[in-house]
Amino acid sequence: MNPSALRSLLDQRGLRLSRDLGQNFLTDPAVADDLARRAGASEGDFVIEVGTGLGVLTRALAARVERVRSVEIDSGLVRALREEALLPDNVELVHADAREIDWAGWVREAGQPVRVIANLPYSVATPLLRQLLDLREGLEDWSVMIQSEVAARLVADPGTRAYGSFTVLHRLVADVDTIARLSPGSFFPKPKVDSSFVRIWPRAKSPLLDGELERVERLARAAFSQRRKRVTNGLARIAERTWPEFDKSEQREALESLLGTVGIDPGLRPERIEPEAWLALARALDAIAPEPRE
Repeated sequence: MNPSALRSLLDQRGLRLSRDLGQNFLTDPAVADDLARRAGASEGDFVIEVGTGLGVLTRALAARVERVRSVEIDSGLVRALREEALLPDNVELVHADAREIDWAGWVREAGQPVRVIANLPYSVATPLLRQLLDLREGLEDWSVMIQSEVAARLVADPGTRAYGSFTVLHRLVADVDTIARLSPGSFFPKPKVDSSFVRIWPRAKSPLLDGELERVERLARAAFSQRRKRVTNGLARIAERTWPEFDKSEQREALESLLGTVGIDPGLRPERIEPEAWLALARALDAIAPEPRE
């Protein structure tokens, strides 16, 4: 379905795409089929797609896998897809906000490892990527189209501008491969940024134990909230909760001492600290003030 056909169908139905929903649809079926192939979509797979749009990627997936469950938030698009019969029989179309569905329940009921393959709406890409990390044990992999800026954050090295708390989380539990880059001309309407199609899959031997991802996340987010300052600045409130009996000067000294015991220079900025060091710090803090295990 080329841009002209997409525009015509939208106009016929009085539909207007929403920038707030991050609606930018793939237009070339050949590109969609290539992405489905490179994502590993194959016979017998159960695929969850987020952002059906007008079904260009959905149809490419349906031609390769056993079944697709596709989630679309836009009620006008859902009506168009159903009334125009734009989707094959092995596609289950769900009208819902992907941030609110029972992902864990869907993965459990599948009875097999699930693949997520999607041209993610830019407006929900980051929170959904974070949610997928929690579902990793039930997922074969997740291959998603996202802004190239977000993709760079997933694979950034310590010391670079793109490196942040999101990088830390992914490096500890997943492997990431950028398998395609698309220009704005591949979409309708054209976004103002380039897009990257990335494949993410659970690390075979993640160092994390149950509940530790959330602990690392709290630390890293706090520290990176002041990424241009010493790591102790961002962790000051955590030090207050860990050593409430101390005054601020003593709390800083205790924090600096703890950082030293796990090999972190207290004078470093957060962006200079390796993912494994964040995990070591989370464990050291948990030894002082344990949190309930999941």
